[in-house]
Amino acid sequence: MRNEEAEIRRHIEKLVEGLQAKDPDALRPLYAPDIVSFDVQPPLQHVGVEAKLKNWEPVFTGFETVRYEIRDLTLTVGDDLAFGHAFGRLGGTLKAGTAIDGMWVRVTYCLRKTGDGWLITHDQVSVPLDIATGKGVVDLEP
Repeated sequence: MRNEEAEIRRHIEKLVEGLQAKDPDALRPLYAPDIVSFDVQPPLQHVGVEAKLKNWEPVFTGFETVRYEIRDLTLTVGDDLAFGHAFGRLGGTLKAGTAIDGMWVRVTYCLRKTGDGWLITHDQVSVPLDIATGKGVVDLEP
């Protein structure tokens, strides 16, 4: 399974590289055609690779440069299914010139092995919730 884990880690690295390059065509082959994504942006779910890529559009159009970081990626790998969790942070320089560090979010990946290798079939991104205020807590760091 060590080779499978290395392959999945490289898959996630390609995701980071594609985001930083603002290249949706580099991201497309990383996702299963029927991916279900629960992201921090509405709606509650994005279904299908086109919806997932559309979800990344504001990043590509709103940022001049993109910095995306994954920290503490932990994987559990089976024969044809795997899941992982990590912390992710999106930052960079906005088109208006403002540099932002971004916020840390929690990320979960579910992957399926196909004839073409591993594909992300589900991802979920979240922030902790302050129950008293009903607002997301976005100033935490891993």
